[in-house]
Amino acid sequence: MRKERRGHQSTVLLAAMAVVFTLALVIYPKVGYEAGMQGLRVCWEIIIPSLLPFFIVSELLLGLGVVRGFGVLLEPLMQPLFSVPGVGAFALSMGLAAGYPMDAVITARFRQTKQCTRIEGERLLAFTNTADPLFMFGAVAVGMFKSPALGALFALAHYISSFLVGVAFKFWGRRDPDHLKEVKEREEVRPKGNLFARAYREMLTAREEDGRPFGKLLGNAVSESVQTILMISGFIVFFAVVIEILEVSGIMGVLGWPLMEVYRLFGIHAGLVQPTLAGVLELDIGSAQTAAVPAPLIQKLALVSGIIAWSGLSVHAQVASVLTHTDIRMRPYVLARFLHAALAALLTVVLYGMGVGRTAQGVMAHWAHHLPALAPAMEHGGFWETFAHTMSNSLELWLGIFAALTAASAALLLLRRIRVVAFFVRSQG
Repeated sequence: MRKERRGHQSTVLLAAMAVVFTLALVIYPKVGYEAGMQGLRVCWEIIIPSLLPFFIVSELLLGLGVVRGFGVLLEPLMQPLFSVPGVGAFALSMGLAAGYPMDAVITARFRQTKQCTRIEGERLLAFTNTADPLFMFGAVAVGMFKSPALGALFALAHYISSFLVGVAFKFWGRRDPDHLKEVKEREEVRPKGNLFARAYREMLTAREEDGRPFGKLLGNAVSESVQTILMISGFIVFFAVVIEILEVSGIMGVLGWPLMEVYRLFGIHAGLVQPTLAGVLELDIGSAQTAAVPAPLIQKLALVSGIIAWSGLSVHAQVASVLTHTDIRMRPYVLARFLHAALAALLTVVLYGMGVGRTAQGVMAHWAHHLPALAPAMEHGGFWETFAHTMSNSLELWLGIFAALTAASAALLLLRRIRVVAFFVRSQG
């Protein structure tokens, strides 16, 4: 009875919000139109050319069985670290390359094809929901803060905190009976033998189970990807209009009053209240507003890092829409975003205090000769040129990230092996 009453209350609340928003569009038609056009420009110049190719390629790789084959090869790494199948590495890599919500699209496909359990899907979403390097280096560091060296600061804080969230969520739902049952059934049918031979057989099996001719597979990949990209674009336009309406109507100021008191208590600049609320809704707008506020730099950097990790309700709505046809829950995803945002902000402060981002003329000085060209390239929609330029000049960063993750992985694996040996010795004794 209580659950039914709660459902009725939420229905009334959502209906009231929809009516108020409709009236606001009638009162402020010009504001809504201009915000919608701005959102459409973002979709046409950035979102569609950057995400659509990745969506199509991922569908092809899934249909051809390549993902399942690589999943077998990467199982020894992903399982001990994050307690997810090896195919999770594909969601992680595509999320790194394309950003939000690529990881959710791939994870949903894994769940629909029974390549992961519900719990494993929730663990995957917890740490694969990352921003792409182009956004942090080009749009945020260069475009918003006019400082190429800050890209390394944002990227290191973002990816290290994401790794820590993945390790923490390794224990999420580990005693869930349905999860344990599915894992046991998967272990019973898993083929034995050489790792590479198993990967090859799994790839062929996945291709046979799909069964679609390549022409049909390509056509379905394009049509499904276009449908997904239109859905994402719709959310971006909608939230762009919502934020503008909230600001013009003064509602944003009312919502920000409690937050202003909290910021005042902790000595945080009051001008960051409005960008924080905007960042809760949409990360691009929130990040841009934060960079423009005349507040202490360290506070702005921590807030932007937290906003990028939180990713905004706009991205959350996209993820929820993608997960509609699965049993993966949103609650662990939202909890992971809170944890990711807090860790990213904290790591930003720590790394900045260690000199990362402040040594633009030192360790990262060579970036100044390469990255200033990114801002005009972004403005003129030169996505692929910008992406190639960024990747070709970020070798040191990626080597550093890879080395740090490899060292952490080796330490965790060694600790796990020591625990197994200690348990064996105790049992024998």
